[in-house]
Parts: sequence; structure tokens; C-alpha cells
Amino acid sequence: MRVAATTIVAAVILTAVAAAQQAAAGGGQRGAGAAPAAPPAPAMRLTSASFGDSAIIPVLNTAAGMSLSPQLTWANAPAATQSFVLHMHDMEGARNKTTEDQLHWLVWNIPATTTTLPQGVPMGDLKDGSHQTSASGDGTYRGPGAPATGTYHHYVIELFALDTKIDIPANKMDPFDTRAKVLAAIQGHVLGKAVYLGMFKRPS
Repeated sequence: MRVAATTIVAAVILTAVAAAQQAAAGGGQRGAGAAPAAPPAPAMRLTSASFGDSAIIPVLNTAAGMSLSPQLTWANAPAATQSFVLHMHDMEGARNKTTEDQLHWLVWNIPATTTTLPQGVPMGDLKDGSHQTSASGDGTYRGPGAPATGTYHHYVIELFALDTKIDIPANKMDPFDTRAKVLAAIQGHVLGKAVYLGMFKRPS
């Protein structure tokens, strides 16, 4: 009787071990039909037909030329996006001896359905209802203008996808105040971000 009982116990243990191994390998009947995990969403991507990422910005898009805003296109915005904010700034700029850098372009309340901005956006509010400003004044794009005597400046273009719209009026007397308020308002609402870089200094 003891031998038979021992045999039964051993058989039960072996069966349990085999079942556990099969479940861990995903071979059980319940796990066999389980759907695979969804792949991660692709990251937001910002590109430009005006110049390559980290490349020299053409004179046409700078203060040494016609100061036309660059063409921009983006993709893979999160599904819940309600609006975009675009921020272009000169990383080498030190405004009024502070850590605040130079503002070249700020566009906010870009509709969620928008995926591109053409080269040479006209002055003033855009037709889609978004607003723009820069250090040159309300409703403007400011072309890069780093001096020829120094090193190349890094002009960073950031695109933020938001889960809301930003109800911030432009301060026509102080675009830097507008920027501070817009960037403060987007905190806690950023769903995704894409970055693009251009280099420039004036021709000798």
C-alpha cells in the first residue's frame, strides 16, 4: 500500500511540473489563442524639405536672406492629440544676460489635423486659427541671424502634441512673455514631442 501511495504522489507531482512547464512556454490550451502584445506606437517625427536635420539652414530662410519660414512636415502624432505647439529658438542666444534664449518662432493652437506648414508662412494669424510670434514681433517668423564672426548657432525646432488647446492671447508688446505663458500652459498636456535641428551663421 505504501509503495502504491508513493507512486501516486510521484505521478501527481510529475503531472503538475509538466503542466507548469507547458504554461510557461505558452503551450497551454488557454494561452495558445492569446493575442500578441501590441507593438509600441511609433515616435513622432519632424522633417523639412528646406534643409536636412542638423544641416545648414539655407540663406533664404534666414535674416541674411528673405527670412522665409522653413517648410515642415510631421507624422505619428498620438491619437488623442487636440493641438500642436511649434517652438524654434537659438540655443546660443543669451537674452539680456539671462539663461533665456532667442525666440525665432512660436506657433500655438495648430489644429490636430494639420501635418505640415509650407515654406514662407505669411505674417499674422494663420488661416487655420493658430497664432504665431517671434522676437521680431507678433505674427512673425524671425530668421536665424548668427554673426559671421562667431561659430555656427544651433537652431532647435520643437513640436509638441497636446491633449488640449492653449487659450493664451499674444502679448503684442512682449513676445517673450507670450512664450513663457504658452510653455507654462502646456505643462501636463504634452502627449508627444519631435525635434529638428538647423545650423547657421551669416556668410563672411
